[in-house]
Amino acid sequence: MLSTTSAARLQPLTRLLTAATEEASTAMYRWTAGQFTLSMEQACELPWEHVCDHFGLGEEPRTTVAMRLESPWAGDLILMFDDLNGRQMAASLLGQEVAADEPWSDLERSALTETGNIVGCAYLNAITRLLGTELVPTPPVFIEDFGASVLGQAVVAHAMQSERVFVCQTWFHRDGATLDARLFFLPSQELRQRIMAALSSR
Repeated sequence: MLSTTSAARLQPLTRLLTAATEEASTAMYRWTAGQFTLSMEQACELPWEHVCDHFGLGEEPRTTVAMRLESPWAGDLILMFDDLNGRQMAASLLGQEVAADEPWSDLERSALTETGNIVGCAYLNAITRLLGTELVPTPPVFIEDFGASVLGQAVVAHAMQSERVFVCQTWFHRDGATLDARLFFLPSQELRQRIMAALSSR
């Protein structure tokens, strides 16, 4: 049976990431003129080999915007959409029709990567205030690949430090409906330990 770390032990971290999600949701609401929001779904620690299956990514191609935090407080922020929801978000930001059967244009890519930049930086604000150290993600990278492959690459990098990987999953919503669009946050073991130490000293 798949074992996850107890919710009680993760509760302080979960509360912090809930606050981070609320900041990201506010930024997303403003960026999209009130169309899109976010809510945290789950924060858990899993054996690294079970992460992709646990989040049900399947074998479908996904549109992804990926960012990394550099050392010493490394981590990953990954925005992941099915193709339709990614295109609909880009179209809404650009004020144009959805081009479902066309290759992604430079403008559409730019709209989605800027969304990643805005959401990612807002998400990290709550953690930055706690640590007193600015966390700056790398420029967002637009990726078209299988979702399990993109998340799996990040998971494998974290698995080099620990056999268990902490993942927080946040869903995007539009007009109250949950979309096939989510934000994953994977802090490194060092970053997570630093956050937990800061939380315990408050």
